[in-house]
Amino acid sequence: MRTEQLRLMAVHAHPDDESSKGAATLARYVAQGVDVLVVTCTGGERGDVLNPDYPPIDGGVEAMRAVRRAEMAAAAKALGVRQHWLGFVDSGLPEGDPLPPLPPGCFAATPLEEASAPLVELTRSFRPHVVTTYDPSGGYPHPDHVMCHRVSVEAFQAAGDPDRYRGRGEPWRPSKMYYTHGFSMVRMRAMHEALLAAGRESPFGDWIESRLAREIPERTVTTRVECAAWFPVRDDALRAHATQVDPRGFFFAIPRDIEARTWPYEDFELAASHVPTTLPEDDLFAGVQGDPR
Repeated sequence: MRTEQLRLMAVHAHPDDESSKGAATLARYVAQGVDVLVVTCTGGERGDVLNPDYPPIDGGVEAMRAVRRAEMAAAAKALGVRQHWLGFVDSGLPEGDPLPPLPPGCFAATPLEEASAPLVELTRSFRPHVVTTYDPSGGYPHPDHVMCHRVSVEAFQAAGDPDRYRGRGEPWRPSKMYYTHGFSMVRMRAMHEALLAAGRESPFGDWIESRLAREIPERTVTTRVECAAWFPVRDDALRAHATQVDPRGFFFAIPRDIEARTWPYEDFELAASHVPTTLPEDDLFAGVQGDPR
């Protein structure tokens, strides 16, 4: 039986992503004794203020970076996780047709090996058994989310190879990698129908009928982690990101009792595994020998 503590590394593009994508699962594993490390690739310094009740932030990217660092610290405390900044600068979400070039020096414009090197080093020092990240689309087409996927896959594949990224620590090969399903139209439709059946107004009606929603491919779910008991912890972490999350917005529009009855889990897609496992799963550590919980 394994006596060492199990470890999970969740790699995200910006502060707040860890709280809106798989946060209840992280909180569940923390409660069960797993060492959880959230890796934040960028400072979120080019993000907009999305909470209509939050005052404008003066001072440009430096001021926004400071605010979002404080928010991230509060969210990590709520979830009970450790957190590490990878140190790259937010690329922003380019808009227009044609799209403008990415800002010089931003995360998404960094060469892959340069962007991946600190994550390889962190993987070798933290030695996670499980890594979570985004699917190849990034979950949605933000350049930092797509880059987050690329560096996560590169680090997962390279960290155990002694011939790659020399000088970046002793090799370590994580056992499994998962894609976090942050946006699921199946889940949204289930919530929409449950709200209507309960005689409640649904915040998803216009969204699920939109062209954009119809164009989002539904990815395969291999693993569902029951975590409804930790939805309140997730909500506390979300509220910590006050610039990004409207406490009266759609994140909080679903009564938690309806959510817990309708969809009491978070969904993941097994992307790679070096250990035998049987699908479908209900545990990200399925197949990893030993369990300290």
